[in-house]
Amino acid sequence: MTTTLFGRKLGMTRVFNDQGVLVPVTVLEVGPCVVTQIRTPEKDGYAAVQVGYDDLKPRNSTIPMIGHDAKAGTEAKRLHGEFKINAGKIGEYTLGQTLKISDLGGVTYVDVVGTSKGKGFQGTMKRHGFKGLFASHGTERKHRSPGSIGGLCSNRGFGGGLKKGKRMAGHMGDVRVTARSLDVVRVVEDRNLILVKGAVPGANNGFVMVRPAVRLNRAKTKKVAAKK
Repeated sequence: MTTTLFGRKLGMTRVFNDQGVLVPVTVLEVGPCVVTQIRTPEKDGYAAVQVGYDDLKPRNSTIPMIGHDAKAGTEAKRLHGEFKINAGKIGEYTLGQTLKISDLGGVTYVDVVGTSKGKGFQGTMKRHGFKGLFASHGTERKHRSPGSIGGLCSNRGFGGGLKKGKRMAGHMGDVRVTARSLDVVRVVEDRNLILVKGAVPGANNGFVMVRPAVRLNRAKTKKVAAKK
Protein backbone atom coordinates (compact mmCIF):
# COMPACT_ATOMS: atom_id res chain seq x y z
CA MET A 1 0.00 0.00 0.00
CA THR A 2 1.24 3.49 -0.82
CA THR A 3 1.23 6.62 1.33
CA THR A 4 -2.08 7.24 3.10
CA LEU A 5 -2.98 10.58 4.67
CA PHE A 6 -5.70 11.79 7.03
CA GLY A 7 -7.71 14.97 6.77
CA ARG A 8 -11.11 16.61 7.00
CA LYS A 9 -14.06 16.99 4.69
CA LEU A 10 -14.72 20.73 4.37
CA GLY A 11 -17.78 20.60 2.13
CA MET A 12 -18.90 20.63 -1.49
CA THR A 13 -18.67 23.22 -4.25
CA ARG A 14 -18.26 23.26 -8.02
CA VAL A 15 -15.41 24.18 -10.35
CA PHE A 16 -14.72 24.31 -14.06
CA ASN A 17 -12.24 21.80 -15.45
CA ASP A 18 -9.79 22.38 -18.31
CA GLN A 19 -12.52 21.64 -20.87
CA GLY A 20 -14.84 24.26 -19.37
CA VAL A 21 -17.22 21.66 -17.92
CA LEU A 22 -18.82 22.35 -14.56
CA VAL A 23 -17.84 19.61 -12.09
CA PRO A 24 -19.32 19.08 -8.59
CA VAL A 25 -16.44 18.50 -6.16
CA THR A 26 -15.84 17.79 -2.50
CA VAL A 27 -13.10 19.84 -0.84
CA LEU A 28 -10.80 17.87 1.45
CA GLU A 29 -8.13 19.33 3.71
CA VAL A 30 -5.50 16.60 3.76
CA GLY A 31 -2.57 16.64 6.16
CA PRO A 32 -0.04 17.58 7.14
CA CYS A 33 0.49 14.28 8.97
CA VAL A 34 3.44 13.35 11.17
CA VAL A 35 5.11 9.94 11.22
CA THR A 36 4.68 8.82 14.84
CA GLN A 37 5.93 5.23 14.55
CA ILE A 38 7.67 2.96 12.06
CA ARG A 39 6.90 -0.75 12.29
CA THR A 40 9.52 -3.21 11.07
CA PRO A 41 9.31 -6.94 10.30
CA GLU A 42 12.02 -7.68 12.87
CA LYS A 43 10.16 -6.03 15.75
CA ASP A 44 6.48 -6.06 14.76
CA GLY A 45 6.29 -8.80 12.15
CA TYR A 46 5.30 -6.47 9.32
CA ALA A 47 6.35 -3.20 7.73
CA ALA A 48 4.08 -0.19 8.20
CA VAL A 49 4.12 3.54 8.92
CA GLN A 50 1.93 5.09 11.60
CA VAL A 51 0.92 8.72 11.15
CA GLY A 52 -0.82 11.21 13.42
CA TYR A 53 -3.12 14.05 12.39
CA ASP A 54 -4.59 17.15 14.04
CA ASP A 55 -3.01 18.68 17.12
CA LEU A 56 -4.78 17.98 20.39
CA LYS A 57 -4.58 19.80 23.71
CA PRO A 58 -2.69 17.65 26.22
CA ARG A 59 -5.57 17.86 28.71
CA ASN A 60 -7.80 16.15 26.13
CA SER A 61 -5.32 13.34 25.48
CA THR A 62 -3.83 10.62 27.66
CA ILE A 63 -0.36 10.39 29.18
CA PRO A 64 0.57 7.24 27.20
CA MET A 65 -0.48 8.89 23.94
CA ILE A 66 1.35 12.13 24.80
CA GLY A 67 4.50 10.12 25.48
CA HIS A 68 4.04 8.10 22.30
CA ASP A 69 3.86 11.23 20.13
CA ALA A 70 6.66 12.90 22.08
CA LYS A 71 9.04 10.19 20.87
CA ALA A 72 8.43 11.52 17.37
CA GLY A 73 9.08 15.07 18.54
CA THR A 74 5.53 16.27 17.99
CA GLU A 75 2.51 17.36 20.00
CA ALA A 76 -0.27 14.98 20.93
CA LYS A 77 -2.38 14.07 17.91
CA ARG A 78 -6.11 13.52 17.75
CA LEU A 79 -6.11 10.79 15.12
CA HIS A 80 -3.67 7.94 14.49
CA GLY A 81 -3.55 5.34 11.77
CA GLU A 82 -1.08 3.30 9.80
CA PHE A 83 -0.56 1.99 6.30
CA LYS A 84 1.51 -0.98 5.21
CA ILE A 85 4.57 -0.58 2.98
CA ASN A 86 7.11 -2.85 1.39
CA ALA A 87 9.93 -3.76 3.75
CA GLY A 88 12.44 -2.27 1.31
CA LYS A 89 10.86 1.18 1.59
CA ILE A 90 11.20 1.57 5.35
CA GLY A 91 14.26 3.75 4.84
CA GLU A 92 12.16 6.34 3.00
CA TYR A 93 10.39 7.29 6.25
CA THR A 94 11.81 8.75 9.43
CA LEU A 95 10.29 9.32 12.85
CA GLY A 96 8.81 12.83 13.04
CA GLN A 97 8.71 13.24 9.27
CA THR A 98 5.90 15.45 7.92
CA LEU A 99 3.81 14.03 5.09
CA LYS A 100 1.81 16.32 2.82
CA ILE A 101 -0.35 16.09 -0.30
CA SER A 102 2.75 16.13 -2.48
CA ASP A 103 3.74 12.76 -0.98
CA LEU A 104 0.74 11.15 -2.65
CA GLY A 105 2.74 11.38 -5.87
CA GLY A 106 0.31 13.34 -8.03
CA VAL A 107 -2.24 10.52 -8.26
CA THR A 108 -5.20 10.79 -10.64
CA TYR A 109 -7.68 8.71 -8.65
CA VAL A 110 -8.03 8.31 -4.89
CA ASP A 111 -10.07 6.28 -2.41
CA VAL A 112 -11.67 8.32 0.38
CA VAL A 113 -12.65 6.50 3.58
CA GLY A 114 -15.01 8.21 6.02
CA THR A 115 -17.79 7.60 8.52
CA SER A 116 -21.29 8.02 7.13
CA LYS A 117 -23.83 10.29 8.79
CA GLY A 118 -25.69 8.63 11.65
CA LYS A 119 -29.45 8.37 11.09
CA GLY A 120 -30.37 6.85 14.43
CA PHE A 121 -33.04 4.13 14.71
CA GLN A 122 -34.90 3.88 11.39
CA GLY A 123 -37.67 1.71 9.99
CA THR A 124 -37.42 -0.71 7.11
CA MET A 125 -38.71 1.75 4.49
CA LYS A 126 -35.90 4.22 5.04
CA ARG A 127 -33.24 1.73 6.06
CA HIS A 128 -33.79 -0.92 3.37
CA GLY A 129 -36.14 0.67 0.85
CA PHE A 130 -39.21 -1.43 1.64
CA LYS A 131 -42.37 -0.29 -0.16
CA GLY A 132 -44.62 -0.67 2.90
CA LEU A 133 -48.13 -2.05 3.07
CA PHE A 134 -51.11 -1.15 0.89
CA ALA A 135 -52.39 2.42 1.08
CA SER A 136 -55.97 1.35 0.31
CA HIS A 137 -58.92 0.75 2.65
CA GLY A 138 -58.47 -1.88 5.28
CA THR A 139 -54.89 -1.00 6.25
CA GLU A 140 -55.14 0.98 9.47
CA ARG A 141 -52.06 2.84 10.67
CA LYS A 142 -49.76 0.10 9.35
CA HIS A 143 -48.61 1.62 6.07
CA ARG A 144 -44.92 1.67 7.00
CA SER A 145 -44.91 -1.75 8.62
CA PRO A 146 -42.35 -4.33 7.36
CA GLY A 147 -45.02 -7.01 7.14
CA SER A 148 -44.58 -10.64 8.18
CA ILE A 149 -41.18 -11.72 9.49
CA GLY A 150 -42.01 -15.36 10.11
CA GLY A 151 -40.85 -16.75 6.77
CA LEU A 152 -37.45 -18.48 6.72
CA CYS A 153 -37.30 -18.72 10.49
CA SER A 154 -33.82 -20.25 10.39
CA ASN A 155 -30.92 -20.57 7.99
CA ARG A 156 -32.33 -23.96 6.93
CA GLY A 157 -35.72 -22.42 6.10
CA PHE A 158 -37.71 -23.66 9.07
CA GLY A 159 -37.62 -23.85 12.84
CA GLY A 160 -37.68 -21.19 15.54
CA GLY A 161 -35.91 -17.84 15.46
CA LEU A 162 -35.26 -15.49 12.58
CA LYS A 163 -32.87 -16.11 9.74
CA LYS A 164 -29.56 -14.35 10.30
CA GLY A 165 -29.31 -11.07 8.43
CA LYS A 166 -33.08 -10.52 8.26
CA ARG A 167 -33.68 -6.96 7.12
CA MET A 168 -35.52 -5.17 9.89
CA ALA A 169 -35.66 -1.80 11.61
CA GLY A 170 -32.54 -0.75 13.48
CA HIS A 171 -29.57 1.57 13.70
CA MET A 172 -28.76 3.25 10.38
CA GLY A 173 -25.58 5.02 9.32
CA ASP A 174 -22.48 5.85 11.38
CA VAL A 175 -20.43 3.15 9.65
CA ARG A 176 -17.16 3.12 7.75
CA VAL A 177 -17.73 3.82 4.04
CA THR A 178 -15.17 3.87 1.23
CA ALA A 179 -15.75 5.98 -1.88
CA ARG A 180 -13.56 4.30 -4.51
CA SER A 181 -11.67 5.72 -7.47
CA LEU A 182 -12.72 9.37 -7.20
CA ASP A 183 -11.28 11.70 -9.83
CA VAL A 184 -8.78 14.25 -8.51
CA VAL A 185 -9.95 17.49 -10.11
CA ARG A 186 -7.54 19.94 -8.49
CA VAL A 187 -4.81 20.05 -5.85
CA VAL A 188 -3.87 23.21 -3.91
CA GLU A 189 -0.65 22.23 -2.16
CA ASP A 190 -0.03 25.52 -0.35
CA ARG A 191 -3.40 25.16 1.44
CA ASN A 192 -3.32 21.35 1.79
CA LEU A 193 -6.50 21.05 -0.26
CA ILE A 194 -7.55 18.37 -2.70
CA LEU A 195 -10.75 18.57 -4.76
CA VAL A 196 -12.32 15.26 -5.79
CA LYS A 197 -15.23 14.73 -8.14
CA GLY A 198 -18.49 13.69 -6.50
CA ALA A 199 -19.62 13.06 -2.95
CA VAL A 200 -17.60 11.80 0.01
CA PRO A 201 -19.10 9.93 3.00
CA GLY A 202 -19.61 11.79 6.24
CA ALA A 203 -20.59 15.22 7.47
CA ASN A 204 -18.65 18.44 7.00
CA ASN A 205 -15.58 18.66 9.27
CA GLY A 206 -15.60 14.89 9.61
CA PHE A 207 -12.33 12.97 9.45
CA VAL A 208 -11.43 11.13 6.26
CA MET A 209 -8.59 8.93 5.05
CA VAL A 210 -7.22 9.51 1.56
CA ARG A 211 -5.12 6.98 -0.33
CA PRO A 212 -4.27 6.30 -3.99
CA ALA A 213 -7.00 4.19 -5.58
CA VAL A 214 -6.54 0.49 -4.84
CA ARG A 215 -8.22 -0.67 -8.05
CA LEU A 216 -9.77 1.03 -11.07
CA ASN A 217 -12.49 0.05 -13.47
CA ARG A 218 -11.66 -0.74 -17.09
CA ALA A 219 -12.27 2.78 -18.43
CA LYS A 220 -10.13 4.50 -15.81
CA THR A 221 -7.37 1.92 -16.20
CA LYS A 222 -7.18 2.78 -19.90
CA LYS A 223 -6.95 6.51 -19.10
CA VAL A 224 -4.04 5.95 -16.71
CA ALA A 225 -2.27 3.73 -19.25
CA ALA A 226 -2.74 6.32 -22.00
CA LYS A 227 -1.07 9.03 -19.92
CA LYS A 228 1.97 6.82 -19.39
